[in-house]
Amino acid sequence: MRDMIFYIRKMYAIIGYKLFLNIITMIFVSLIDGIGIYLLLPMLSIIGILNFDIQKSIPIPWISQSLESLSGVLNLPLVLVFYIAIVAAQALLQRNQAILNMKTQQIFIKALRFETYRALMEANWKFFLKKRRSDFSHVLTTELARVGQGTNFMLQLTASIIFTTIQIGLAFLLSVKLTALILISGLIIFVVLRKNVKRAKKLGDRSSELSQSYYVGITEHFNGMKDIKSNRLEKSHLIWFLTLCQRIQANAVNFVKLNTNTQFMHKTSAAVLVAGFILLSFEVLHVSAGQLMLIIIIFSRLWPRFTSIQSSLEYIVSMFSAFKALLELQKECKASQELTSQDYNDELTALQIQDGIRCKHVYFRYSDEDTEYALRDITMFIPANGMTAIVGKSGAGKSTLIDILMGLIQPEKGEILIDGEPLSRENLFSLRSSISYVSQDPFLFHSSIRENLNLVVPDASEEQMWEALTFSASDEFVRGLPQGLDTVIGDRGVRLSGGERQRLVLARAILRRPSILVLDEATSALDSEHELKIQEALERLKGSMTIIVIAHRLSTIRNADQVIVLDKGEIIQQGGYYQLSKESRGMFSRLLGYQTETSR
Repeated sequence: MRDMIFYIRKMYAIIGYKLFLNIITMIFVSLIDGIGIYLLLPMLSIIGILNFDIQKSIPIPWISQSLESLSGVLNLPLVLVFYIAIVAAQALLQRNQAILNMKTQQIFIKALRFETYRALMEANWKFFLKKRRSDFSHVLTTELARVGQGTNFMLQLTASIIFTTIQIGLAFLLSVKLTALILISGLIIFVVLRKNVKRAKKLGDRSSELSQSYYVGITEHFNGMKDIKSNRLEKSHLIWFLTLCQRIQANAVNFVKLNTNTQFMHKTSAAVLVAGFILLSFEVLHVSAGQLMLIIIIFSRLWPRFTSIQSSLEYIVSMFSAFKALLELQKECKASQELTSQDYNDELTALQIQDGIRCKHVYFRYSDEDTEYALRDITMFIPANGMTAIVGKSGAGKSTLIDILMGLIQPEKGEILIDGEPLSRENLFSLRSSISYVSQDPFLFHSSIRENLNLVVPDASEEQMWEALTFSASDEFVRGLPQGLDTVIGDRGVRLSGGERQRLVLARAILRRPSILVLDEATSALDSEHELKIQEALERLKGSMTIIVIAHRLSTIRNADQVIVLDKGEIIQQGGYYQLSKESRGMFSRLLGYQTETSR
């Protein structure tokens, strides 16, 4: 019940007065629902086709008197036309109500979808380091769809409760005793089937777990499809997939069994109660035939609503796990929020670094539970408009240091100074606005080369695009493509070679005209010829922007102004390329020696 109240409050917070409008419309539709059939019998009695006492059948004086006053003008065609008009008007109102329901539901889902996506966009980078990307996609697709279904059932439940309440009031006017008996019977059924609601919640929780496993699995499998195909792992993955599908199937079937058992119980009990009412009415209460007929009609419309309420409850509680997953993700994002609404409105000016970037006694670890620091006592200076290379063995902390320099993560101790000013929230986004970052795993969208370049500079001219492509040694292969700039390059640029992808991403970074260019193994997939061209291009950029390069291939950093060597999160060497290469006992010369031997 607490979860349901919170769910309704969330709906009201998003939908506002339209939720009340929807409920009022439901009440109105419920009031007129069935009026045609209720009035048809008395009117047929007035014109002599049926014979029963209207005063006893309709215990509302002004209605029964109004009907009797029409006895001189009514005939069968008029009665039937009136009946058709009432039913058509009620059907039209129900149509409009269904549309309003859908609008209400979609407003709620759109708001939840945008809230969640915006919360993800505003979370800091450290939050993403702790999460699986597939979990975000799962919540924004499967779980959000389930919340949409739950919203629909919530509105249906509201309508059923309102309709049932009105019908109970009408039934009490006709017969207090029989209506009380119906309510007692309905209450007994609810108590008996209460355990079904708890079982529905467990099955719903299980659905969330299975759908998450499904989404995570297929995402990882498709990301690793090349490894699967090349290593003949299709069979083991098919077995995993089939097993999971069988569990999903069993869970879905179990829920349908549960829900249909509820419907079976209600329908069977309805038949028993109708038979009992007839026997009780004639043998004990001596109810008139006309009154009994109306009671049975009301019962036949009232009892299915009990079924609808029970069924809707089961569906709603089965969706609570999806709703909780959505809110939990929003809560976690909020706790890691770095962007606010104000940040979108601020006019950010990219920093033009005059002096340089300084690290002073920086320490960092990814979790308070970690005993080892990823970075320890990092003190260094990166001069403006020069090239600084960061090298070291795998796991030395190179990418972590880059993330701190870009302000993606904040040091646990120590500080970062930009031109002598501490890096803080006030200048953080200005710093990022001045950076172009090229990762070792180049990311491209499944679209044309032109659209991928326009991603960073939407109004870039074709001349500017070709200039950036020429810089990155990409112009030659792009001109050779079937549609040139308009060639679609496939998912993540799969139709291109690794080196071509890296060069395109580098062109996209240069197109932005940054003041800081960060290359994280951005030339690792290049052959010697193109690597030399990129080195020459970077040499031309020196003096106009600050270049920071992470490199495993030390040949790419021969022209660096300074080289920083990391090992186990600490700076162990720092100086010029040729200076460090001559320090025979230093790690840099050993790394250089390994690569020289390997290249022979």
